[in-house]
Amino acid sequence: MHTQLDCIPCLLRQALEAIRRLTGDEETHARLMRDLLRHLGELDMTRPPPVMGQHLHRLIRRLLADDDPYRAVKDQFNRYALALYPSLKRRIDESADPFDTALRLALAGNTIDFAALGGVTESAVRVVIERALSRPLIGAVDGLQQRIDEAGRILYLADNAGEIVFDRLFIERLPRDRVTLAVRGRPVINDATLDDAEAAGLTGLVEVIDNGSDAPGTILEDCSPGFRRRFDEADLILAKGMGNFETLSAVDGRRICFLLMAKCPLVAQHIGCAEGDFVVVSPDRVQAECQGQA
Repeated sequence: MHTQLDCIPCLLRQALEAIRRLTGDEETHARLMRDLLRHLGELDMTRPPPVMGQHLHRLIRRLLADDDPYRAVKDQFNRYALALYPSLKRRIDESADPFDTALRLALAGNTIDFAALGGVTESAVRVVIERALSRPLIGAVDGLQQRIDEAGRILYLADNAGEIVFDRLFIERLPRDRVTLAVRGRPVINDATLDDAEAAGLTGLVEVIDNGSDAPGTILEDCSPGFRRRFDEADLILAKGMGNFETLSAVDGRRICFLLMAKCPLVAQHIGCAEGDFVVVSPDRVQAECQGQA
C-alpha cells in the first residue's frame, strides 16, 4: 500500500502526540518536528506508510536517548490484558463457537495501537471487546478454519503489546505445533517484541522468533534472513494489524490472511470496508470479498 498525501498530516499528528506523551520538553518537540519535516520532504510516496513511521520513531528514540520509550505503556497494557485473560478465556470456552469467539477477541486486541489511535484507554478496550463479539466480521471468515487445518506451517505476525495477549487466546485454538509467532526485532512504538511475547506467556506455548526489524510493519527487505526464510516457507501467514497490511498487501496474497481492525479511513477504503470494521481478508481478494460483505 503506497503512502498517500493524507498520510502526511497523520504522521505529523502521530509524531507530535508521541513526543508530547514521552517528554514535556518543548525544545525537544520543536527539534523533532523540524527533523521530521525534513524527512517528509524526501519521502518516497511509493513506499508504504510504516517506512516513514520507522524513520520517525528512530528520530524520537535518538532525541530522547531511549531505546524503548513506550516501554511503560507496553507493560501497562500487557498487565491489563493478562488481568482480562481468565474471564475472556472462560467466554471462549463457554461460547457456541470457541474458534469464532477467540478470533473476534484477537481482532478486538488490535485496538491497542498507539500509532493509529494515540491515547488508547483501558475502558475503550473493553468497549471494543463487546463490539467485536457482536458485530459481523468482514472478509474471508468462513474459509479461515479450513485454511488453518490444511496448512503445514503457520507463521503468525504479531502487532502490538497488550494485543499479543488477545492473540494468545486465538493461538490456543490453533494447531500450536505448526505455529511460529513472529514479533518485531527491536522496539518501535508499542509494537510487541520478544519481551512482550514472554510476558504474555507465548514463549512457552509456541515457537517465537523476531523479524530483525524496527519497522511498525513487515518490510521484507528490512527483515533478517532467518525471518524471510520462515516467511517464504510458511503455508499460511496470519498477519495482525494495519502496519502488516500496509507493508504486505502488495505481496503475493495467496498465503496471507490479514486480521485487523480498520482504524484508518485510507486503509478501510483500500480494503473496501468501513472504518471501525473487523476484517479477515487476503490481499488478492481485498476488493472482491470486502465490497461484497461491507
